[in-house]
Amino acid sequence: MKALVYHGPGQKAWEVVPDPEIIYPTDVIVQVDTTTICGTDLHILKGDVPVVTDGRILGHEGIGTITEVGRAVSKLAAGDRVIISCITSCGSCSYCHRQLPAHCLADEGTSGIGWVLGHFINGTQAEYVRVPFAEGSLHKLPAGVSDEAAFPLSDILPTGFEIGVRNGRVKPGDVVAVIGAGPVGLAAMMTAGLYGASRIIAIDLDDNRVQQAKGFGATDVVNSGGWGWKDEVLAMTDGLGVDVAIEAVGMPATFEMATELVGPGGTVANVGVHGKSVELRLQDLWIKDVAITTGLVSATTTPMLLRLVAQGRLTPEKFVSHRFTFDSILDAYDTFGRAAETKSLKVAITR
Repeated sequence: MKALVYHGPGQKAWEVVPDPEIIYPTDVIVQVDTTTICGTDLHILKGDVPVVTDGRILGHEGIGTITEVGRAVSKLAAGDRVIISCITSCGSCSYCHRQLPAHCLADEGTSGIGWVLGHFINGTQAEYVRVPFAEGSLHKLPAGVSDEAAFPLSDILPTGFEIGVRNGRVKPGDVVAVIGAGPVGLAAMMTAGLYGASRIIAIDLDDNRVQQAKGFGATDVVNSGGWGWKDEVLAMTDGLGVDVAIEAVGMPATFEMATELVGPGGTVANVGVHGKSVELRLQDLWIKDVAITTGLVSATTTPMLLRLVAQGRLTPEKFVSHRFTFDSILDAYDTFGRAAETKSLKVAITR
């Protein structure tokens, strides 16, 4: 088969590799029909994730069709169309029992991290992929849900909802600010309405992205490139500050923005992946009764989100801005890597 293979910082190739095989009885082999690229893949290519070694097939998102199942798999069968979750769940370790498969202890050499595809083992940017612990890591797709509507459920939609909205303790009537209108930030905006947010404020430096945010649930948009962005946001809350500030970028400056915008009794929900230390002004925050949450998605809400997609309550196909075939995956990387220029959100890469 062919796959997108990482060969060290800045090096990748679409090349012929051996077909995956069943290794453990709980494995399945999935023919990948649609995959995509995540910002995490770009971090890997920059050398920011050293555990990913030369020869690793990248990717942790996708929709596919099962072609082979291990002998211990009884709830899935060849021919099933499935969502491949970014998180692998054995279903039996202490963390999986606590609904925290982000820290699944199953032995794939992961040391308690549930994100294995495209990280510790070969991933989904390939014609076929081996999925371990398949019954806890794949979701059957109902008829009528397209690949483009389904693949955001692999990662970005549950991430925005679980780590942004749910961890942020959004409740009816809340004013929510989302800092960063990239795919995960937009996913938080799309799902914040499920918990009754009265106002969802999108904040970004990119005019195109803040304008696009209006189609994902944002009621108000603010370009943070100007000097008055903070006053503009606070004016929407009568100067009190927002109830929930969701940080969806992963930079010290944007984390600080979130802490500046949140009001007394509010929550800062950090979703962004940080590569540098941030300054925590605890001397200012403690007296405001501010809570700060962090997290790696566990994707335990994927079945619920899938039901909403199937009923048309959520429309994640809106995330798809560009379409490619597998043979043009290097062009897809170029487009996704220059998002500010190309105005890309999520790229759909199909067989």
